[in-house]
Amino acid sequence: MSYLEAGMLICFGISWPISIAKSLRTRIVEGKSPLFMSILSLGYMFGILHKVRYSLDWVIALYAFNLVMVLIDLALYYRFRTRK
Repeated sequence: MSYLEAGMLICFGISWPISIAKSLRTRIVEGKSPLFMSILSLGYMFGILHKVRYSLDWVIALYAFNLVMVLIDLALYYRFRTRK
């Protein structure tokens, strides 16, 4: 288990709920990039697959949490993208 990997995921994990809350509060997603969020989601999926295959430990939960948060933010982007 890597504490540094966990620390990175925790720091990223703090930012997603903040972004989601802002999208829900303002219903404005201008400036967000669906491509960026999609690439991040893919990266988290690769992290989960690595953990499952080579190094199964509790850090996989952090990957899963971050993946879910990014997917929620991506869904909100598509929900609110046409609003001006």
